[in-house]
Amino acid sequence: MDTNMLLKSIPKIDDLLRRPELASLSPTVAVDLARQTAKEVREGLLSGELQTVPSEADFCRTILMRAEDRPRLREVLNATGVPLHTNLGRACLSESAAQAAWDAARRYSNLEYDLDTGGRGSRHSRVEALLRTLTGAESALVVNNNAAAVLLALSAIGNGGEVVISRGELVEIGGSFRIPEIVAQCGCRLREVGATNKTHLRDYRDAIQPETRALLKVHTSNYRIVGFSGSVSLSDLVELAHERGLPVIEDLGSGCLLPLPGGEPTVEESVKYGADIVTFSGDKLLGGPQAGILVGRVQWLEPLKRHPLTRALRVDKLTLAALEATLEAYRDPRRAADEIPALRMLTVPPDTLRRRAEALAELLAGLPAEIVETEEPAGGGSLPDTALPGFAVAIAPAACSAAELARSLRAAERPIIVHVQRERCLLHLRTLWDEDFAYLARTIRGVLL
Repeated sequence: MDTNMLLKSIPKIDDLLRRPELASLSPTVAVDLARQTAKEVREGLLSGELQTVPSEADFCRTILMRAEDRPRLREVLNATGVPLHTNLGRACLSESAAQAAWDAARRYSNLEYDLDTGGRGSRHSRVEALLRTLTGAESALVVNNNAAAVLLALSAIGNGGEVVISRGELVEIGGSFRIPEIVAQCGCRLREVGATNKTHLRDYRDAIQPETRALLKVHTSNYRIVGFSGSVSLSDLVELAHERGLPVIEDLGSGCLLPLPGGEPTVEESVKYGADIVTFSGDKLLGGPQAGILVGRVQWLEPLKRHPLTRALRVDKLTLAALEATLEAYRDPRRAADEIPALRMLTVPPDTLRRRAEALAELLAGLPAEIVETEEPAGGGSLPDTALPGFAVAIAPAACSAAELARSLRAAERPIIVHVQRERCLLHLRTLWDEDFAYLARTIRGVLL
């Protein structure tokens, strides 16, 4: 059989996708690997290395083997404009934080070794010192995420008693985890006060009983109640709690160390207003690795450090190294804003984004692309009522739908995740790096031309 006949006998992609052997693969992965396999067979036939065409069954076996070999956790280009995109890993680490994690991973370190005494040391000492300096708190502790931080605080303080919380703060966080469920796991009884939209100080006062162990304030970092609404300030709640000899635990959720758009409260403010324990995330507005951070008064933090759960919830050396490097940058706010990707993305001026959009659009010249103004969320359950003004390059493909273009870009060697809106694929500049522009343009041209 001559080469042309062999080329025509290569199985069609659509026929392969109908094979039951490939039913377990996602359509995007199956199409990508089927095209790759067909391309290699075609090249082999043209070069003379192949004399026959594999059967459809052989094609499927090759595709499935390649699917097994594909890395499950892969780098993607985030063109959605959402800096703290939960599905894409939230905050990107700064170069110094990534380097610190790399250094800790490949060599031994003084993780729990005191170089001065030659004895055992604390893995939290350096990070705790930085957190005390940056927040003004007396003590600090790090666990593996903010839900764990809340779990630990309530387990150590509230077990066997009641914890008072406003009904307007019974939040649900990602993955359908809810504050009432977390409280129940801590062995506490939840006493809800006030109404969904309004809670008064007297509601807390009337709820305090001999079995009350703490007042819990949860910052609604992933939603807002507007209109006829009201809540009790942290300072008023602290005053009441301390009159009754009780601690105030404040769950800030996202948490931030520097002022950001939207007026999000900072951790330093919560400490200043007297919260006894403040919990927040490391991988959201802080811009570091996934972690749950607790800061506050020594009398309440020290029992937490000795609690059995602390061992189960502790973080490893990679997280501590990355967190320490991230916090170190915050010693100089200008350095933090420049070095930490999440802060840089959240605060970049719109004019800068427009200039970058023009540079990307120039690389896409000849394609149906235009620059459009956008409003982008912070993501990660943060800054819920803040729309960040920005710019994107919008592509309106003629030969396929926007959804099909988005699917093809997800199947690229370095997957590109775009925002599909009104039959256009938007490339938001806020979450892209300039060094990726050439790859973006080359990949999009390869799909459309």
